Amino acid sequence: MTRRRTLLLLFFLLLFLFLAPLACTAADDRSVEGVVTRVYDGDTVELAGAGRVRLLGIDAPEFEPSDRDDFYVRRGISEPTLRRIAFEARGYVVALAQGKTVRLVFDAEKRDRFGRYLAYVILPDGRDLNLLLVEQGYAAVYRRFDFERKEQYLAAEREARRQKRGMWGE
Repeated sequence: MTRRRTLLLLFFLLLFLFLAPLACTAADDRSVEGVVTRVYDGDTVELAGAGRVRLLGIDAPEFEPSDRDDFYVRRGISEPTLRRIAFEARGYVVALAQGKTVRLVFDAEKRDRFGRYLAYVILPDGRDLNLLLVEQGYAAVYRRFDFERKEQYLAAEREARRQKRGMWGE
């Protein structure tokens, strides 16, 4: 490789390292904006410049059997339904958020024990993605911890169950 090509490559690498964090901008200390670059599952996404984000207050079923299945099975949801809903939830998040600029709104805790952001994900049209997942029956309310919107999410879950949406349709 020529010296000129090496310097040019180094320049672009440094430029990328400098500009990448700017892809995620802080609106204030309670929110951050950025582009969703990857959807891991129904409740975890990647935000450019910020890293992994765990959708606050909800729990979507996992692709593989896990300890969390007990919560759902006790509520009458079969394991095959959980696996199907896991894929549907991921597809729903991809359709609504992948490649789009979203706003993360934080609650009392900004990060979880794994270092991921804990946030409400607000779509470009202003809708709360976390709440939409609960309303569609693709996620349940995470009851272990308190959070600002918990009562609203619990009411949405009750309605999803009543309407037999998503996982509640068995």
